[in-house]
Amino acid sequence: MTTDENCLFLFGGDAPWSAEAWTASDDRVRGGKSQSYLDCPAGAGKAVFRGTLDITALGGAGFASQRSVDRAQHPSWDVSAYDGLRLKVLKAGGDGKKYTLTLKDEVLPKRPDDREQSTVSWEYDFISPKGDGDEEDRELYVPWSEFKPTYRGKPKPDAPKLDLANVRRISLMMRSFFGKQEGAFRLEVAYVAAVRDTPANAARPASVVSSSSSAGYPEKGSGDGGRTEPKSWLTWMCGLFK
Repeated sequence: MTTDENCLFLFGGDAPWSAEAWTASDDRVRGGKSQSYLDCPAGAGKAVFRGTLDITALGGAGFASQRSVDRAQHPSWDVSAYDGLRLKVLKAGGDGKKYTLTLKDEVLPKRPDDREQSTVSWEYDFISPKGDGDEEDRELYVPWSEFKPTYRGKPKPDAPKLDLANVRRISLMMRSFFGKQEGAFRLEVAYVAAVRDTPANAARPASVVSSSSSAGYPEKGSGDGGRTEPKSWLTWMCGLFK
C-alpha cells in the first residue's frame, strides 16, 4: 500500500484488487441459500461483487457478503490519521440496489462448531448507480461518524467507538432489508480509500443513504442522492488514480 498525507488506498489504486484477499460470508452459515462472489478482472482496476440473494429459506431474510480475509502479516489497518472512507462505485453493470459497507475492529476465535463469533459491525448503506440509466459513476465520501454500530443486525448505540487504529475487516454486503430486495445483484467498485477531509471535499454531496434510515430507498429526486462530485477530486488528492 502506498500512502500520502491525504489518502491511503485499501483496495484499488495503489493496492490492486485481488480475489484471494476476499472470502464469502453468506447466509448459508445460518441455513440460507444466498451466494456471493468477488471477481477482480486482470488489468480492469475494479472489483465486481455479484451473486444471488435468496430470501425464501429464511422467511424473507437473508444476506450475501464478501469480506477481507484475516491477514497473518499486517492484520489490521490503522486509519486513525484519516477522516473517513472514499469509495467509487461504477455505473457499468450497476443495478440500483442498496448495499452495505461494513467495518470491524474485533475478530474473535471461532466457536467449537467452526462458526464465527458475533462482534460489533460498523455499517454504512448506499445505493449503486443503474447501469441502464443516465446516472454516472459515484464517488462517495463516508466520514467515520456515518458508520453506525450494529450487533447481529440490530442497532447497538451503546457500542464503544470504532477503533480506527485497528480496523480488522472490511465487507461488502447485499441483504433483503426486510424482504425489499432479492435475486441477482451486481456492484462494481473501483477503489476503497481512507482519506482526509480537505477543502476540496468540503462541498461533498449528502450520503446516498444514511445507515440510520434502513427503512428503504430515498424518494426519486429528493436530496443529493443522485449527485456526484467532480471526478478529478481523488486524482488530485492521491496524485495518480483516475
